Amino acid sequence: MLPPEHDLEIRSRKPARANGGNGRKPPLLFVHGGYCDSWCWEPYFLPFFASKGYAAHAVSLRGHGGSGGHETLFVAGLDDYAGDVERVASMLPAPPVLIGHSMGAAIVERLMGLHPIRAAALIAPVPPTGLLSMATRLATQRPDYLLHMSQLDPTRLTGSVLEALRPYYFSDHVDPQVLLQAVRHLGAESPRALLDLSLRLHWQLPERGGIPLLVLGAEGDRICTTDEVLATGRHHGVEAEILPGLAHMLMLDRDWDAPARRLLRWLATL
Repeated sequence: MLPPEHDLEIRSRKPARANGGNGRKPPLLFVHGGYCDSWCWEPYFLPFFASKGYAAHAVSLRGHGGSGGHETLFVAGLDDYAGDVERVASMLPAPPVLIGHSMGAAIVERLMGLHPIRAAALIAPVPPTGLLSMATRLATQRPDYLLHMSQLDPTRLTGSVLEALRPYYFSDHVDPQVLLQAVRHLGAESPRALLDLSLRLHWQLPERGGIPLLVLGAEGDRICTTDEVLATGRHHGVEAEILPGLAHMLMLDRDWDAPARRLLRWLATL
């Protein structure tokens, strides 16, 4: 593992006291997926949950966004990312509920296997079979996707590459301004982390251990399909839920409030 990264970008919203932000509700810590940063939670999810009385935080993993560690991103693995999440969680006044998206969900799963945690939500998670099975599916069904992903250089983005990738990550209903901002937060991903995700060496057995768990997927997700999300639920002994009309980046969709409100109802049961 790499040394701890002390310069981590954290986006936070204070809870609205009028809606129960009095310390009784657990803090929430959101973990982004690959190729992006903590901004993906900023437009909708952070203010929404803060308005409902939750202290809402999102971390940019090392080498992403405004966090340090860009110089060692190439060799950063999922265990290093998990260490980043642990570091931020330790800074909060109470153990947080961990909410991970895609690669971030795999990081949360890793932490579930290491330590007791308060509760966890896995949103559009990478399946137990890992990236390798997903890449095989995409290579067979849509080889153009892998071609365009190989051309995803954040320093030299072209309109043709972005237009080709958009249907895989966003629905047709995403706000154009949100999409434009999302492009500005695209970044490189660690090959080592992608290798970890491909092998899934840490997730051969269920790690839930009684931890309250929610698994959510999107009906229109072309990256983590509904079958793959359902497989993640079965892996952990819970029934995954599939939300209609949404794509992979469901937290940035026009209908973002559907997953947010489902998550809110689940939080109320903790």
